[in-house]
Amino acid sequence: MPNTKLALISGGGALPVEIARYLKLTGRPYTVIRIDGLSDAELNDHPGHTLGLGDFPRLFEILATEQCKAVTMCGYVQRPDFDTMQKDQALQSIQSAGRGGDDSLLRQVAKVIASQGYHIEGAHEANPDLLIGCGLQAGPDPSPEAMEDAQEAMRVAAAIGALDIGQAVVVAGRITLGVEAQEGTQALLGRIHTLNPALRGTLANRKGVLAKLAKPIQDLRLDMPTIGVQTVEDAAAAGLCGIVAKAQALLIVNKPAVYARAAEMGVFIYGHDDH
Repeated sequence: MPNTKLALISGGGALPVEIARYLKLTGRPYTVIRIDGLSDAELNDHPGHTLGLGDFPRLFEILATEQCKAVTMCGYVQRPDFDTMQKDQALQSIQSAGRGGDDSLLRQVAKVIASQGYHIEGAHEANPDLLIGCGLQAGPDPSPEAMEDAQEAMRVAAAIGALDIGQAVVVAGRITLGVEAQEGTQALLGRIHTLNPALRGTLANRKGVLAKLAKPIQDLRLDMPTIGVQTVEDAAAAGLCGIVAKAQALLIVNKPAVYARAAEMGVFIYGHDDH
């Protein structure tokens, strides 16, 4: 919906900043709804408003006043302390959904917003330049062994995703070295150092691949897998030779810097095509 006015609800991190820059550059009408205490300071330079986490009456007032038709939610947000918040009907339904985990919490927030007639738009729809392409995107050509690891890592990632465990997997020599649960990708990559050196790659002899794949339960409009420069650096430090994801299903924050860093550190980035 490129011509409709977009409300960008912005949590922390660089992703909302990249989307706001893209909206300004492309001339799409938009307003930024900054979450107090979370949003990056650069977003203060964009048209918008600041509100407290969970303030739905004020949110809907802003959306109506700004005449927005679509809403994008992105950036990190700490799970709120519902006990300290004044509850309306919307917040009560969100609190109930939150007992099912972050995925159900996000879906319920989106449901509440959509119930008021707003179209929920994914970060990748608001800024398609963020998406990984198909095939080799950056870094050296992967070896046949690395592509075997990539295939296996994607297979395992699909399996743990189906069990609602996590998004990321590390495979080296067709052996699964680690899977992500609730600790996040950075902690997963940090654990690789603790493994027997015979299993993992080294800085001098890289091997192994990180795969990131959304769980089937996830709504890609709300929580698409994401990497940034830190991911590349962590993968390189873990001795890996590559990062793989499903083509058109991974967000890359600050893509030029990510690709440059990958080339510099000898880590390939590859968009896997299912077809």
